[in-house]
Formats: sequence, C-alpha cells, structure tokens
Amino acid sequence: MIQRIDGRARALVLTMALTCVLSWWFKAHCTAHGWVNAIQYTTGCYSDAVPFWGQRHVDQGMIPYFQTPMEYPVLTGLQIWLEGALARGLFGTFANAATFLAAVTLVNALLAGLILWMFLRAGMDRTRLWLWAAAPPLILYLGHNWDLGAGTLAVAALLAARRQQLVLAAALAALGAAAKLFPVLLLPLIGLSALFAPGRSWRERIATAATCTLVAIGTWAAVNLPVALAAPENWSEFYRFSQERAGTAGSAWEILAAQQFWSTGIAERNLYAALAFVAGAAAIIALGWRQHRAQLWVLFTPVLAWFMLTNKVYSPQFDLWLYPMLVMTSPRLKPLALFVIGDIAAYFAEFWWFAGLEGAWPYATPHDILIAASVRGIAMLWLIADAVRLPAPAWITRAPA
Repeated sequence: MIQRIDGRARALVLTMALTCVLSWWFKAHCTAHGWVNAIQYTTGCYSDAVPFWGQRHVDQGMIPYFQTPMEYPVLTGLQIWLEGALARGLFGTFANAATFLAAVTLVNALLAGLILWMFLRAGMDRTRLWLWAAAPPLILYLGHNWDLGAGTLAVAALLAARRQQLVLAAALAALGAAAKLFPVLLLPLIGLSALFAPGRSWRERIATAATCTLVAIGTWAAVNLPVALAAPENWSEFYRFSQERAGTAGSAWEILAAQQFWSTGIAERNLYAALAFVAGAAAIIALGWRQHRAQLWVLFTPVLAWFMLTNKVYSPQFDLWLYPMLVMTSPRLKPLALFVIGDIAAYFAEFWWFAGLEGAWPYATPHDILIAASVRGIAMLWLIADAVRLPAPAWITRAPA
C-alpha cells in the first residue's frame, strides 16, 4: 500500500513539474527579443511580472510601500520584493524582466506543489489530485501574477476548517486576505460554522466565534498596521485603485456596456456589484444551509464564484482563485471541465482583443469576449447550483487523517 501511494505521489509530482515547465515556456517564449508586434497578446505570453520589473522598481530593489507604490496588499508586495531579490541575487548584473519572470514562476510552482502536498495529506481522491497536478489554469497563470500566495492560504484555511480547527482557519484566511482580498469571503462562513457547531453549548459556540473573529482581525492587523502607519498613502493604493478602476473586458458589467445593453459609471458599478454580491451570497448560504450545515466552509466556493461573476473587475487570472476550490469541493466534475474550456476561451479572447487594438492578428472582438465569458459564466452558475443543492464530495466527509 505504501509503495502504491509513493508511486502515485511521484507520478503526481512529475506531472505537476511538467505542468510548471509548460507554464514557464508559455510565458517566457516571447521574452528573448522583447514584446514586439503585440506578441504578448497574440500568443498569450503576457505576464504582470515583466512590466513590474521596471515600473515598480523591482530592478532597483526598492521596498514596496516604503520606497515605491504597490497596487497589491502587503503580503503580495512582500512576495514581489523577495522574488526580485532572488532574481538579482542569482543573476546579478544580468538580472532583467525575464529572470524576474523565472523567479515569479519558480515561487508559484513551489506554492502549487505545496497545495498538491496538502491535498495528498488530506486524503483527496485520485481524480481530483490529477486535476490539480495537470491543471490548465496553472499553465495559463502560474507566471502571470501573484495569485497563488493567497490561494495557498485559502486552501490551507479550508483544510483547517475540515479538521474543525476553526481558529486556525480564521488566521489563515486573514493572512490570505493580506495577500489578495478574496479569502476574506471565507471568514463569515468560519464564523457561522463556529456559531452553529452541532453538539456544543451556546456558550462554547459564541466563545469560539468570538475567538475566530478576534484572531482574524489581529492577524490581518499584525501584517497591515506597521505598513499602514509608516506609509499610509502607498499602503492604501490597493484599496483606492480597487474603488476607482472602471472594470475589465471580461467582467459582466463591461460586457453589458460593450454590447450596449446597460452602460454604468464607476460609482454605479461599485454600488450595483456590492448589492448583487451580498444578495446572491446570502441566498447561497441560505439555500445551502441544510445540505452543508456540518461543513459550511464548502460554500466558500460558490460564494467566491458569485463574487467573481458580480465584480466589476474580472481579470483572467482570477480563475486561478477558483480552480483549486472547485477541485476540492465541486460535487461533479463535468461543470468543472466546462469552466476550464470557458477559462481558456476567455483568456485568449481578451488578449486577442488587446492585440486587435494594436492592429495585430489574431484579434478578437467584444462579441467574441461575450461568447467566451458566457461559456465560463454558465459553467460557474452550474457549479454554484451544484454546490448549493448536492452533497459535498466523499473525500470531504471522510474523517481527516
């Protein structure tokens, strides 16, 4: 039995390594001669790491927030600085945007491997393990941005909640929110899990819920307050930027405007997106309560999917937020497959649209984005419906090892 498990683990690790190498090639193949003729859009090799190298002074080793602005939360800013230091330390005067991209990809590959290790330890079934080890979103996004830091913490928080370690789960989710904001959506579910835990007195429930709340606030504050007090303007840029930006081509709001169905300003989008999300999230929790009361944390996946659908910003790499959660909690795998198809289609549709703006080919139109995003959106609505009404996957309900 041990030999079979070891053999399976080796095969999974090798497959993940191949996935990461493919991701590196996908992003790095166009760096040798620079981004010319809109190649970053026509081939999909765009990465935020490349412009960040110079525009955010990573090449000079400037410390985020204290010496240079940063439009990401604190832990992501720290990750970017460390990866820049890694690139400069390894390559010295030869360090450039390409070597920084290599450092970003390497760190994200290690995080993806850490998620695989956590899945193995948790006893996830074999099919789902392979869906992570050979995940198409990893190929698209491993070197694209810095989403896996928060994603890894969110996965760890979910697995801690599965073990009924709710205080630890709250701390991990708060750390995730200090890297990218989306893990904050898990915190209310952790609080509800503590408050309505079966087999405990109300006094114990309230005490646990209060402890989770205080630990989450304290953890987030411990990371953020030193930076916020020392460099308030640069620290708050992420929150101002999120509030002030109009949207992205793949979001429902921008698609509605591009198709001349419903045009909204920034203030309207902020308001309507918030109202739509809150109403939908409340409905998801209410409808899923009976089915998932013993493991309310599984509703994080449909709540996150609904957040992505209603948000005014839907950058392509956001799909990497959702994919590991779907691998963990999706009751059925057919809608997950449709989501991956829609994800790939939406990725290239959006970047080919950018290519068209620069007169390059292949190019796409807003109508193409509408079609691709509709496939992805239908898959996400299907996944939300499944998550609310169907039992959680069998591996979740098994007693943790």
